[in-house]
Amino acid sequence: MTTSPTSPASPPAAVGTTSQSAASSGLSPELSLRLHDLMLRSRILEERLITMYKQGDGYFWIGGPGEEAFNVPLGLLVDKGQGVDHDYLHLHYRSSGTLLAMGADPVDSLRQMKNTATDPYSKGRNFAGHYSVRKWNVAPVSSPIEVQYSIAIGTAQAQASHAKRGAGKGITIVQGGDAGTAEGDFATCLVWSSRKGQELPILMIVTNNKYGISTPYAGQHGEEHISERGKAFGMQTATIDGNDPEVAYAALKKALDYVRTERKPYLLEAMVSRLHGHSSASGANLVKEELDCLVRFEQRLEEKKLLSRAQMDEMRAKYTQELLTASQKVREEPQPKPETVWDYVFADKNIVGGEK
Repeated sequence: MTTSPTSPASPPAAVGTTSQSAASSGLSPELSLRLHDLMLRSRILEERLITMYKQGDGYFWIGGPGEEAFNVPLGLLVDKGQGVDHDYLHLHYRSSGTLLAMGADPVDSLRQMKNTATDPYSKGRNFAGHYSVRKWNVAPVSSPIEVQYSIAIGTAQAQASHAKRGAGKGITIVQGGDAGTAEGDFATCLVWSSRKGQELPILMIVTNNKYGISTPYAGQHGEEHISERGKAFGMQTATIDGNDPEVAYAALKKALDYVRTERKPYLLEAMVSRLHGHSSASGANLVKEELDCLVRFEQRLEEKKLLSRAQMDEMRAKYTQELLTASQKVREEPQPKPETVWDYVFADKNIVGGEK
């Protein structure tokens, strides 16, 4: 079973699975409201980061406005912790919604944009959206696209070995964009995760925003859906509407449960929007013709009488003011000192081995 070609305004139903509609998602009102709250916070964070860049409070912006409906459910569903008993996350630079849903402080993202010494992710040494949280198994996000698919093999192998000894349900989650699937790292992950008798507990995610920087998806791919590539490797696959948080939550839960119990790979493609261009290199301006997942979800919540327009506007104003105030304080926080330029280049102790 396959679906018809997609457009930004009408993402596909699941490929090879039963279509999951919003009406049948079964999400409680409480969960729906929580999803909205985190999606809104994530959107306002990205808007603040873009504003900081345009005001000269950062050198570069890249992020995920338009992907909140998928990234927030992912953050709520992961098994958060440290070590092979918990999930490892190999994310990319559009994953702010996932980190916020896991419990990250949005102010820390402002610190990374400003490159302050107080930035907990890289101590002022990396671009916006390049997260690294050791206590939650969030591997460092890197700028080169798709390298995370090769790196993820290692944590999945460790978890597979651990599970064979009768311990742990931790899995590896790796996420990247559609353009990067042309890289060899993606193919490497397909091969190494699906070898007969040596399958790895890994959820491969492709968030397809239909662009590779400035190159449209159309005409660059021979397959109708990227998820179809997994079928040649005997993998479970699906393509879903990543602009619908209810659909995304249900599809992610199904995929995570499968990988966690079967200890085999799963390839999930989510069709999402790109609301502000690739990065600040293309101006970071709003792309009005793209479907806005937050606007659509808010309309649904209003129709269900879970929130009024006035309540949502009040929430937006509140969160916007909070991050404005925080950004003003971050401006006063110290920059890295010149003498620290070589810090964190080479490890001075055996961190993996547990050296204190």
